[in-house]
Amino acid sequence: MEIEVLKEKIRSIPDFPQKGILFRDITTLLQDGPLFSRVIDMMAGYCRQRKAETIAAIESRGFIFGGALADRLKVPFIPVRKEGKLPFKTEKVSYALEYGEACVEMHVDALGGGKRVVIVDDLLATGGTVTAAAELVERCGGEVSGIAVLIELVFLKGREKLRKYDVCSLIKYDD
Repeated sequence: MEIEVLKEKIRSIPDFPQKGILFRDITTLLQDGPLFSRVIDMMAGYCRQRKAETIAAIESRGFIFGGALADRLKVPFIPVRKEGKLPFKTEKVSYALEYGEACVEMHVDALGGGKRVVIVDDLLATGGTVTAAAELVERCGGEVSGIAVLIELVFLKGREKLRKYDVCSLIKYDD
């Protein structure tokens, strides 16, 4: 099965970035050009199904997939960045972290009214960042037509925060 091939390409690193975390390293998948291209094909199929007019990708690894998808689909690319990284007037949304808070931002003029946007990231964990990105898209006049991620850490239940959106994850980990 194709998904199993993708899963085999992802390296698992225990205790990174801290003890007790099993980090899913996508660099090994990215190093396989044909397989990376296939991932983009699969995500592009989802984006076409959702009638995406724009791709909004979350910093930083989401940019890897988002840029390639926007190019493949010939649609605009919108970066969703950490606070203070964008040079023009922004809209920002805060979200909770395990210890504290973080913000993501998007340029206020990034979207025209009513554009169908697929939000892209490498990983769905607790759902905080993706939920914040969806709120940004909506505040700036876009419609979230879907969310596409390479990996979903199912046990962290991030999808529960995203119930009102269609979510596509290629690879799921239950632990």
